[in-house]
Amino acid sequence: MKINLGKTELIHFIGIGGIGMSGLAIIMNGLGFRVKGSDISNNKNIERLKEKKILIFLKHNKKNLKKSTVVVISSAIKKNNPELKEAKKLGLPIYTRGEMLGHIVSLMRNISVTGSHGKTTTTSLISNIFTKANLDPTIINGGVLNSFGNSAKLGKSNWCIIESDESDGSFLKIPFTYSIVTNVDAEHLDYYKSIKNLKKNFSFFLENTPSLGKAFVCIDDKNIKSILKKTKNKNFYTYGVSKNSNFRIINLVQNSKFSKFDLSISIPGKKKIIKKIRIPLIGLHNIKNAASAVAVSFSIGISDNLIKKGLSEYTGVQRRFNYLFEHNKSIFIDDYAHHPTEISSVLDGVRKVYSKKEIICVFQPHRISRVKNLKLEFSKCFKKADTVLLCPIYKANENINLGFSYNSFAKLIIKNSKVKLINIENELILRKFLKQTAYGQKIYIGMGAGSISNWMKNLKNNI
Repeated sequence: MKINLGKTELIHFIGIGGIGMSGLAIIMNGLGFRVKGSDISNNKNIERLKEKKILIFLKHNKKNLKKSTVVVISSAIKKNNPELKEAKKLGLPIYTRGEMLGHIVSLMRNISVTGSHGKTTTTSLISNIFTKANLDPTIINGGVLNSFGNSAKLGKSNWCIIESDESDGSFLKIPFTYSIVTNVDAEHLDYYKSIKNLKKNFSFFLENTPSLGKAFVCIDDKNIKSILKKTKNKNFYTYGVSKNSNFRIINLVQNSKFSKFDLSISIPGKKKIIKKIRIPLIGLHNIKNAASAVAVSFSIGISDNLIKKGLSEYTGVQRRFNYLFEHNKSIFIDDYAHHPTEISSVLDGVRKVYSKKEIICVFQPHRISRVKNLKLEFSKCFKKADTVLLCPIYKANENINLGFSYNSFAKLIIKNSKVKLINIENELILRKFLKQTAYGQKIYIGMGAGSISNWMKNLKNNI
């Protein structure tokens, strides 16, 4: 007899088109819950939901809640949303995505991956190791994994690998057995108000590490270092290039196709080196992501060979340094980097392995508030590029004053990063410019979290 979970429930997702919301909807649908949802426009996430026969409304309307018994809301949903107002009027139980995710995974053995940067890649690396080890985990990620063409997958085992979102504090609501904290940076300060509050939240997260689990933290990160000093719960291992790391990266070699390193392990009762770990990724930031994946996989007993197989056969995540095409000997890349730390890390990796190529960063800033709060940091993060093509800010529904001219922002980048900068007003201008200049030993990297990805992809047939 097949048990249909939640047969009497009809779960309505408000803002179902987001990567996190759509992933949760897929998991709940796979578990047997009846799921539907709404959003303001169509996108690839919604198309993937439609393939699962999930009912989608492309408009927010109170009528969409008909027969709904439970409501899940995206963090992007405003208080005046007609569906949210109707749900409150009807007295329906309302949960945030983080709350519902926590409820769904509470009965599983969970690996929670959080941090300011690198969550999506790290989650996908662990997922690939577990899959190669035939552990068949449930996967809930913040990006689309190329291996199965979706951001979420319901597995048959009791393992669940989750990207835990820190942007709105929801990572604190996800129960976990094991966790990874990649780094802590000045991000999402619109929610946390200060770096001090942000660090407090990560400290609280680590304090909740269970006795039968373990946290894995990047000791190279200065903010994590300061957090660990004040953390009473010492149930963690460290990883990184630091000599004091429990899982230390050594003998690193990189080229344009892959990175190779050894991992020196020094934990109570065990000292060894896993040699010749190979991943089809570049950049020290990705090496650290891989090291954390090795650390947690090793700690639960996955063999060295299966760990190395999972990493070497990794096929990546969409928008994480994805090769798009080559035109007149110039290479075109699509990347999600939208924070100064991410941009700097990607460009540093590119410079190391493409030393003979001219590096052109096609950058679209994401959110007015991020540019406003991190103006100085943005101005310094392009030092490893030769040229920056600066596109308009993708506002992401923000209606706030930048507080300074965009032209002065461009001049500050030129001054502090020592690069050539060209202002690009729109997609059409970008096409025209590259049609004239895209040739020779150059690498063009589209960066940002707005529409820049589509702009870069559309170039293939328009230059």
